[in-house]
Amino acid sequence: MLAPTALEHEEARHVKQENIIRDHDLWDDPGKSNEILIKLADSARVVDALKDLKYKAEEAKLITELAEMDTVNYELFKQAYYASVDVNKFLDTYEMSKFLKEPCDMEGACLIVESRCGDIYSETWTGQLTRMYMKWAENQGHAMRIVERCPAKNGGIKSATIEFEFKFAYGYLSGERGVHRMIGSHQSESIYPEASLAAVDVIPLFLESSPELLIDDKDLLVSCPSFSEKPSKISSTVYIQHVPTGVQVQSKGERSRVANKIKALNRLKAKLLVILRDQGVSDVRYIKKDALVEMWSHETRRYVFQPTKMVVDVKTGTQLPDVNAVLNGNIDSLIAAHINTRRAYNVV
Repeated sequence: MLAPTALEHEEARHVKQENIIRDHDLWDDPGKSNEILIKLADSARVVDALKDLKYKAEEAKLITELAEMDTVNYELFKQAYYASVDVNKFLDTYEMSKFLKEPCDMEGACLIVESRCGDIYSETWTGQLTRMYMKWAENQGHAMRIVERCPAKNGGIKSATIEFEFKFAYGYLSGERGVHRMIGSHQSESIYPEASLAAVDVIPLFLESSPELLIDDKDLLVSCPSFSEKPSKISSTVYIQHVPTGVQVQSKGERSRVANKIKALNRLKAKLLVILRDQGVSDVRYIKKDALVEMWSHETRRYVFQPTKMVVDVKTGTQLPDVNAVLNGNIDSLIAAHINTRRAYNVV
């Protein structure tokens, strides 16, 4: 979709939202009113961004025309190039977001990378994957932060939790869930095993409000271990398990147990909401425990360094030849392939 066409579409959507507000008594249903106002603000931001891109596209076209007439210098031509790159980048993101229609797709994302227990090579690989996701967010200009990090003695990472605090983060990253396998290594190949594994989990991070889901307190097992990796420090980590399903989450990035308990409960609710959607049920009582998919049980992607270098996305069949570029955060084509697969088959 070209920028002017996209702009016309979003301007029409914005006008429609304004008309809904005019015809709606905001005091009748505060919850519905808040939802409408959020959508109005979102459409206004998209319209402003597309107007800016339209200006950049027109500017790039003008500079290019002047360049063909030999009346512009190299710096202006370079400016036109970067302006066109910005336009194409935003439009690609805009197009992808149009396909993200599931209830949680618009939310932020909590991404957890875990190594295999006690495997030092897996811990090193976990550190590389964590860096890959951080670089991706940095390349995109997205807000993210590491909220939990458990370092390994060898310099790698046992586990890390990254929160991506921008809209559609869950929709973009949900396809990353599963096992990521490194075959060979771009470092000292002689000391690395044939394959190193790490698992990625992705949970919706609700940006505007807490996830809405009723859970019976008697179905929750809450534990707060007193020990800490640092002898002089009391642990504030909180684990919560939903006993009927066996789904378990944790939070240890906050300063107090109370704050960690709140965050862990929100993560649990978000995770259960995704399971409800996947299983097509409306109540946690109807979740089929034996149908739950463990993140270590299915492979998502292979990063091959030997004998030939390539990245193979198992879910979509996408293959990329530059492994190092992918590990430097260039995973947009992999994300787009997953979104297109969802669109084609209407599944995650």
